[in-house]
Amino acid sequence: MATIMAEAETRQRLLRTVKKEVKQIMEEAVTRKFVHEDSSHIVSFCAAVEACVLHGLRRRAAGFLRSNKIAALFMKVGKSFVPAEELCRKAQELEQIIETKRSQSLQSQDSLRKMPRLPGLSPQGVKNLWIRTALFEKVLDKIVLYLVENSSKYYEKEAVLMDPVDGPILASLLVGPCALEYTKMKTADHFWTDPSADELVQRHRIHGGHCRQDSPTKRPALCIQKRHSSSSMDERPSPSPSAREYVESLHQNSRVTLLFGKNNVLVQPRDDMEAIPGYLSLHQNADLMTLKWTPNQLMNGSVADLDYEHSVYWDYAMTIPLGEIVYLHCHQQVDSGGTVVLVSQDGIQRPPLRFPRGGHLLQFLSCLENGLLPHGQLDPPLWSQRGKGKVFPKLRNRVPQGSGSSDSVSDKEDEATDYVFRILFPNSQSEFVTPPDLMDQGATMWNPTLRKSSCSSCSQGSFSDGATPKGCNHERAPLKLLCDNMKNQIISRAFYGWLAYCRHLSTVRTHLSALVNHTIVAPEVPCDAYKGLTTDVWQTFLQDCTAYDEKELLRLVYFGGVDASLRKEVWPFLLGHYQFGMSEAERKEVDEQVRVCYQQTMREWLCCEEIVRQREKEQHAAALAKCSSVVSMDSSSQKMIHHNSTVSNEQELLDLYTLNLHRIEKDVQRCDRNYWYFTPANLEKLRNIMCSYIWRHLDIGYVQGMCDLLAPLLVILDDEAMAFSCFTELMKRMNQNFPHGGAMDTHFANMRSLIQILDSEQFELMHQNGDYTHFYFCYRWFLLDFKRELVYDDVFAVWETIWAAKCVSSSHFVLFIALALVEIYRDIILENNMDFTDIIKFFNEMAEHHNIKKILTMARDLVCKVQILIENK
Repeated sequence: MATIMAEAETRQRLLRTVKKEVKQIMEEAVTRKFVHEDSSHIVSFCAAVEACVLHGLRRRAAGFLRSNKIAALFMKVGKSFVPAEELCRKAQELEQIIETKRSQSLQSQDSLRKMPRLPGLSPQGVKNLWIRTALFEKVLDKIVLYLVENSSKYYEKEAVLMDPVDGPILASLLVGPCALEYTKMKTADHFWTDPSADELVQRHRIHGGHCRQDSPTKRPALCIQKRHSSSSMDERPSPSPSAREYVESLHQNSRVTLLFGKNNVLVQPRDDMEAIPGYLSLHQNADLMTLKWTPNQLMNGSVADLDYEHSVYWDYAMTIPLGEIVYLHCHQQVDSGGTVVLVSQDGIQRPPLRFPRGGHLLQFLSCLENGLLPHGQLDPPLWSQRGKGKVFPKLRNRVPQGSGSSDSVSDKEDEATDYVFRILFPNSQSEFVTPPDLMDQGATMWNPTLRKSSCSSCSQGSFSDGATPKGCNHERAPLKLLCDNMKNQIISRAFYGWLAYCRHLSTVRTHLSALVNHTIVAPEVPCDAYKGLTTDVWQTFLQDCTAYDEKELLRLVYFGGVDASLRKEVWPFLLGHYQFGMSEAERKEVDEQVRVCYQQTMREWLCCEEIVRQREKEQHAAALAKCSSVVSMDSSSQKMIHHNSTVSNEQELLDLYTLNLHRIEKDVQRCDRNYWYFTPANLEKLRNIMCSYIWRHLDIGYVQGMCDLLAPLLVILDDEAMAFSCFTELMKRMNQNFPHGGAMDTHFANMRSLIQILDSEQFELMHQNGDYTHFYFCYRWFLLDFKRELVYDDVFAVWETIWAAKCVSSSHFVLFIALALVEIYRDIILENNMDFTDIIKFFNEMAEHHNIKKILTMARDLVCKVQILIENK
C-alpha cells in the first residue's frame, strides 16, 4: 500500500512540475507576444516533459541507444507514427550540426560563421534537443498522445503515461505550448539585450557604487564602455577570460565619465555586409571626449561560444576622438530613430550611426552639447523648450540660388528635418570656409553660420563676396552682443524657472494634497521610532493605557514595525477589532461576542451546504422535492440572516451560495500550499472563515484573491473567530479594490499624478514606450496589498505599516509603496528602455525578491517629500 501511494505521489509531482512550466510559458507568451526559443522557461519545460516521458519507460523501449533514451524511444515510435518519423530526421540533422561544430571549434572564425545557424547551443538545449525540436515543430503533443494511447507497448504499469487519468492530462497540457509561435529566435547577444530580472539587478549592483540608485530625480548613466580602438589591430587588447569580467571592465570608473550610452545602435562596418547592432557610448576624460561603438556580439563576451578572442567583430568596433570631428550630419527619418554621420577634419566620413526609435538621437546630441561645455559648443545650439527640454532648432531649409523673387523663396521654405551641426573649440580652426564637398548642396540641409558673417549688421544685406558693409564695427559688436544675450538668457531662465516652480507647487497642491496627511510626523520625536513597537513598550501599555496614546503607538509601528512575537496581540488593535483604550475585560467581551456570531454564522451556512451537497448528489425529482422541503424548514433562519439581501427566495439563495462555495473550494486548495502553516487542517480553517464571511456578504460574493488576503491573518492570529473578525474589518477597505468597487481606477489615476510630479523623466519614458502610464502593471499590487510580491515575513511588515500609516502619514500609503517599487528599480527601467511587456515581465520575475526595508524607507521618504511640497507655499 505504501509503495502504491509513493508511486502516485511521484506521478503527481511530475505532473505538477509540467503544469507550473506550462503556466510560465503561457504567461510569457501573453506578456511578450512571443516566446524565445532559448528562454529559461523553455529549458525547464523540456526537462519536465522529458522526466515524465522517461518515467517508467521499459528497458526494451530504449533499444541500443541507451545514452539517449528519448532519441531511442522517438525513433522506435517513428517506425509506426509519421510525425515522429519526420521529427527524428530533423533532430538527427541538428545533432550532426552540433557534432560538426564541436569538431571544428579550432578552425578560423570565418569557417565557423559559414556553418548553419543553430538555435541555442547551451548544454541544457543540447541535452533536451529532441523534446525541444518536437516542441518547435508542434508535434510534441501528438507524440505524447500516441505514447499514452499505446502506453502498454513502452511503459511499466507505474508510469505516468500508463495512468488512465494522468496520461491524457499530460498530453492535453502540451497542446498550448505546441500552438505557440517560436519565431523570435534570440541572437548571440540575448544575454545582454534580454536578460532576466535578477540579471538586470545584479548588473546594476555591479556599477551602482558610483551613483545613488534611490535618487528619483537623477538621470542614471548607462554603464557599458568599449575599451579598444578599431584603428589598428595592434591596439586591440586581449579580451578578459570571461564575458562577465569583460562587461564589468566596460563600466564607468573613476577615470572616465560616461555621458551617454545606448544599445542596439546600427552600424554597417563594410559595404558587403548587413548593418549590425552595437552599443554606442560617449565618454569624457578631463578635456578629452571619445565616442565608442561596440558590436553586441562582443558585449556578452561570447560569439557563439567559439573563439571569442579572435572574433572578427573586434575589427568592427570603433573609437573616435571628438577632437577629430568637425561636422555631424543628422538625418531624421519617419520610420526610424534617425542617423548621424560623423565627418572628420580631413573630410572622411565615418560609418553612419542609426539610432532606434524613442528620441535617442536628440538625447545623444544633448549629452554631447553638455559635454562640450564650457570649452566647446555645437553650432547651431539645441533649443530649450519649456516642458520638453532640449529640442532641435527651428531652422529653414536652404533654397538654391536663382530660385526667383523673395516672395517665391518664402513660399518654398519649410522647416528643416535634416541638420548639420558644427563642433567648435576655442583653439580649433573655427574660422575656415566650409569646403563644398563636406556640405550637402541640396535644399534639405541647414546652411551653418560662418563665423566672419555672424554679426547682425552683416547678415542683413546680400553680399555675394562675403565682404562686410562699410562702417560695421565687426570686431567689437559680437562680444557686446554675446554678453547681452547671455544676460538676457540668465534672466529669462531664472524667471521661467521660478514660474515653472510656482505652477509645479500649484499642481502638487491640487492633485496630491488629498493623498497625505498635512501634519508631518517625525521619527525622532518624542523618541526614536525606528526601534518599532517593542515588548517593553507593549507590556507597559497593557498595564497602563495612559502610558502611551494611540498616535504614539501607531508612530512606532509605522517607522519600525511590530516585534514578531507581539503581532498576534497587536494586529487586532491595528485592524479595529479592539480599540486602544479598551480594558482587558472589555476586550474579552468583544471576543465573546465575535465568537458567538461566528459560530451562529457557521451553523447557518453549514446547513445550507448540506442541502447543496444533497442536491448535487440527488438528480431526480423526488430528491429535489425532498431538498425543497428541507429548505422550507430552515427558511426562517435564512430569511432572518439575509433579510437585507437581494436574494428573493430560498431556492435562489441555494443557487447563489452553491456558486460561491465552488469558487471558494477551488481557491482554498491553491492558496499558499508550499507555506509550512497550511496543512490540511489549517486549509479547512481557511475555508470555514471564507465561507462564513461570504455567507454574511452574499450580495458581494466571493472574488478570486480574497483567500490571499485572509491567509496572512490566519497565520498570525491562528484563531478562526478572531481571524474572521479581523478579515471583516480589513475587507471594509479592500472590498473597493475588487471589480465591484471603483477604487482601482482611482489608484491608477493617483499613481499617474504622483510619478508625473515626483519623477517626470520616468513618466516620459513610460509615455514614449507604448504609453503604459495607465499603470495596469500595478493591478495585483493594489488588489492584494502586495501579498504576491513578497515573502510572508515581508507581507507582515508591509501590512502593519499600511494600517498604521492611515493615522501617521497617509491613508493611501499603498500608492507610495507602489511608487517606491518603481523608483527602486528606476535606473534599471531607464537603462533598458522598458516597455509595458518588459516591466510586467520584470516585476513578475522579481516577485518575492525585493528588499522590503529599503522599499518601506523610500515609501516613507516619498510621503514626506509630498508633505513638504504641499507645506511649502
